[in-house]
Amino acid sequence: MKVYFRLLKESFSFAMSALSNNKLRTFLSLLGVTIGIFSIIAVLTAVDSLDRKIKKDLSSLDKNTIYLFKGTFGPSEVPEWKRDQFPQVKYDEYVYLKDAVNNTQAMGFQIFTKRESIKYDSQTVSDINIVPVSQEFIDIQGLEFSKGRFYNESEANSGSNVIVLGDEIATSLFGNLEPIGKNVRLYGQRFTVIGVLKKQGASLFDSDDASAFIPVNFVRRLYGDNNTMLTNVIIIKPVKGVDMEAYKGELTQKLRNFRGMKAGEIDNFFINVFSGFTDLLDGIIVQMNLMGWVIAGFSLLVGGFGIANIMFVSVKERTNLIGIQKSLGAKNKFILFQFLFEAIILCIIGGAIGLIFVYIISIVMTNVLEFEFILGYKNVFLGIGLAAFIGVISGILPAISASKLDPVEAIRSGM
Repeated sequence: MKVYFRLLKESFSFAMSALSNNKLRTFLSLLGVTIGIFSIIAVLTAVDSLDRKIKKDLSSLDKNTIYLFKGTFGPSEVPEWKRDQFPQVKYDEYVYLKDAVNNTQAMGFQIFTKRESIKYDSQTVSDINIVPVSQEFIDIQGLEFSKGRFYNESEANSGSNVIVLGDEIATSLFGNLEPIGKNVRLYGQRFTVIGVLKKQGASLFDSDDASAFIPVNFVRRLYGDNNTMLTNVIIIKPVKGVDMEAYKGELTQKLRNFRGMKAGEIDNFFINVFSGFTDLLDGIIVQMNLMGWVIAGFSLLVGGFGIANIMFVSVKERTNLIGIQKSLGAKNKFILFQFLFEAIILCIIGGAIGLIFVYIISIVMTNVLEFEFILGYKNVFLGIGLAAFIGVISGILPAISASKLDPVEAIRSGM
């Protein structure tokens, strides 16, 4: 074992000597490995950070949450022109299903509408995500409050002029003032602030910090039930442990019966389970990882050829020394390991430089953008392991050629 450690130490010494004696050649050879490791680890870090952020943003929603409306989260066998003809889900359908469908923990009605501006005295906040929802939304979404409350069933049913603000909106409008009880203007009317949500932070989706929640019946009264510019959605949270297929079957049958649909007619609505949306996002993440591997693979290939080239040159330059070592009793495997370790060390150095660049850029991007890039230990170990693997692949042929040199011919060629 001591012999192998001595061999490793000697190989490292030879590698450092090669680095110092052939700086330009070594730099060009390492550049390919550095770029390759940087490319793949940078992509994996970005994708992992994106995946972590998506899961954090969506963590408040149960994966079994259902979005029932005329659209679909993913691809569908129903052609687009036919989907465009599907009717909107109606408020009375929501009222009916809430009482008719078993094993339902909460069911709410939401309208997706355009963004608006909110005013308070001389302060205006623009491009606000307006969320008209029924009172059950708080049980589905799990909203948390820093002040006040959500509107109750009576306020929701009557479409009262009450509003719940995200933290960012409340801060922009009121500053250090107490927001609860203040009147803001929206849709040209006065709304009383009854609640402020806890700060959520930056989100890849519409953040609650920049959202305002109002009773859905206010928007229904304002725009009517047949406005094509709006999208109606019934949001459903089944009880935990329910058989989802059976639940979806009951939901489908009840809505078909309510709409008076005949047997043989295709469903003119879609039951979108939230887990399907997350699965779609997971598929996109996998594809992004794959594309990163493909792109970085070309850089790693070039880097591997560069390392192989420098090792062949190194073998040629040290042919005389190899001959002397063999004449003094060095075995083939020691010569092989000597050059193989050198290739691995060179690649690990290149990989380490690539990882340092990824780490620096992650810190810079995290500070510049409201998005946390994290170089995880898994990707660090992957980068080092991949660099070592490239070193083995690139150095094995030069190492074998060095180990098979005839000592007499090797000494003679160096004279």
